[in-house]
Amino acid sequence: MDPQEVTGLAKKVWARYKLAEPTKRILIGIAGIPGAGKTTLARRVVDELKAIQLAEDGTADGDFVTDIPMDGYHLTRAQLAAMPDPEMAIHRRGAAFTFDGEGFLALLQKLSLPVEEDSGAQGTVTIYAPSFDHAVKDPVADSIPISPKTRIVIIEGNYLALDREPWKSAASLLDEIWFANVDRKVARERLAKRHVEAGIVPDEEAARERIRTTDFLNADDIEQNLLPVSERVRCG
Repeated sequence: MDPQEVTGLAKKVWARYKLAEPTKRILIGIAGIPGAGKTTLARRVVDELKAIQLAEDGTADGDFVTDIPMDGYHLTRAQLAAMPDPEMAIHRRGAAFTFDGEGFLALLQKLSLPVEEDSGAQGTVTIYAPSFDHAVKDPVADSIPISPKTRIVIIEGNYLALDREPWKSAASLLDEIWFANVDRKVARERLAKRHVEAGIVPDEEAARERIRTTDFLNADDIEQNLLPVSERVRCG
């Protein structure tokens, strides 16, 4: 990942933010296949934006920009077990149909509304997104707060540019969509390490089989049904 490219992307987002209405949030989506480096890219852009804010405005507001992973919208294991073919659903966890796409769309619809204030004790309205607890292997509702002070939201996940509903409707609410490009050999190595470390599989051989029968099937779906994107970023 080229640091200069990351800086350039952050500057582009900053310029869009400075031109936006004061009640608008800038929503940037980062799509890509499993193992592409989406999370790393999102966090580096967030760090760059905080540095730009400090340099340009002389302030360092921790709530000004945040990143949100799509992982919190995984269906629970109980929901997968209730599907017509639970064994297949659990094995294919990570495919588009194993996510709560409608819930994700609802989040983007909320984030797209003008930032408002209310008369509550905090004087503001906070939006909450779910996270994913890898220890229990299930999402945790309302665990990521998005403050009204948050003006830039970087959202990352596999299906942010999928040409299929409800993902297509969600994509239409993003100001820009970036695609994290990666060589599949690099993605395979990243995923194998991740799966073993997370305890999803016992060893690298099992990890590679899971990648072949799950992750790269999802990668094919992502690449073959890709909406137009604003930027393609080399991430490995």
